[in-house]
Amino acid sequence: MDNPQKSGADLGRAFANGETDPVEALEHYLDRASDTTSVFITFTSERARAEALASRERWQRRKPLSQLDGVPVAWKDLFDIAGTVTTAGAAIFLDHPPAAADAKIVEMAARAGLVCVGKTNLVEFAYSGIGINPHFGTPHNPYGGEVVRVPGGSSSGSAVAVAAGAVPMAMGTDTAGSIRIPAAFNGLVGFKSSSRRYSQMGVFPLSRSLDSLGHLAHTVEDCVWLDELISSAGDEPLPHVDLAEQHFLVDDVILHDPRVEPSVRAHLERALDGLRDRGARVEYRKIDALHEVVELIAHLGWMVAPEVLAVHEAVLASSDAERLDPRVRKRLEGARDFPATSYVKLRWARERLVQQIARELDGAVLVLPTVAHVAPELAPLEKDMDRFFATNLATLRLTMLGSFLDMPGVALPTGLDPAGLPTSLLLSLPSGEDARLLQTALAVERAGLRVNVRPRSAALPP
Repeated sequence: MDNPQKSGADLGRAFANGETDPVEALEHYLDRASDTTSVFITFTSERARAEALASRERWQRRKPLSQLDGVPVAWKDLFDIAGTVTTAGAAIFLDHPPAAADAKIVEMAARAGLVCVGKTNLVEFAYSGIGINPHFGTPHNPYGGEVVRVPGGSSSGSAVAVAAGAVPMAMGTDTAGSIRIPAAFNGLVGFKSSSRRYSQMGVFPLSRSLDSLGHLAHTVEDCVWLDELISSAGDEPLPHVDLAEQHFLVDDVILHDPRVEPSVRAHLERALDGLRDRGARVEYRKIDALHEVVELIAHLGWMVAPEVLAVHEAVLASSDAERLDPRVRKRLEGARDFPATSYVKLRWARERLVQQIARELDGAVLVLPTVAHVAPELAPLEKDMDRFFATNLATLRLTMLGSFLDMPGVALPTGLDPAGLPTSLLLSLPSGEDARLLQTALAVERAGLRVNVRPRSAALPP
């Protein structure tokens, strides 16, 4: 257990081979998790040890509940876990009563034998792509050396927990990029599902329209295995995908936008060259649906804003408003001026564009940069609110497109820039095509095109 980047699938195979057992593995991960700072809000160590012990006994009897039986997992603190408070990253929720039951998806994972380590930190109310939390601290990105970089948000703790080796996999939520962005900034694989693939019962909402769930892991294989255990879709896994038969479509206008940093573009182009070398068809073409979404957001706004306000309007009207992160409060207050007509127009346009993107892709897999830039420095964004808002919008700019169109997406690490910071590409398909997307991403991984990145420092910082 000396590999901080051991995948969940590798761990499951190690249990099957008798190389280690769930109890030994759990203690290793709990030790690493206890050394992290601001990554976890709540540990469920007692539950985890009981689950690991039961898993060890099942493996000894050769009757595991699944291939991932005994594998530790962490949950973003939006998921209800019985006996713990769901904080949603907000200090004002600390005095709420503990959850009476697990969220449906937590329950499904437990039935498959996964071990619940605890609940991870996040942006307050999950309302930012940067990852800052003034209440519980901001998890530090393990990349960047002595210059502290943002972890990405809102699933900041889930990403850093995996990147720092505190768990092999973690669950998050994604409304505008909250899985894909921290995956990109921390050199991880991040899977954002279509909104209906996983049950959201017992998951605290941000936007009922755009919320989706997903995984942060070291490998696509982990995401595929976990998806098979917790999906509510009921579809059969697709057969092996042959890259030589695949069509990948790149929006060249977006790719060559000057806001895309050179290393991000170069590493994506290198990955595309690898796809061509393996026989895949790679096409560059402007995709009208994406650009219409850009224009809609620019002129009408982001439709999440009034939905978030509806969830938290009572908090804003109370004395608790003074205790909110000022960045989050300012965004919530600004949503008061969102015109109802704009919200309705966005809803109507979304229905049409979800169908249009499927027609435009016509079976092709969309390839974009996950984020146009690498993880920015943390300190300037904590000090300057205007800079924070500008950087947050720039960070969310590309992932918002897939969220608006309810597209499942897989973020894949593509390399490190000259400063040692991860870059990432995003594979996406139309809404509901999660299984095909995962199998395609798995084929990309097995072809050696998903780059394994590690921080340059030998020791992962807390």
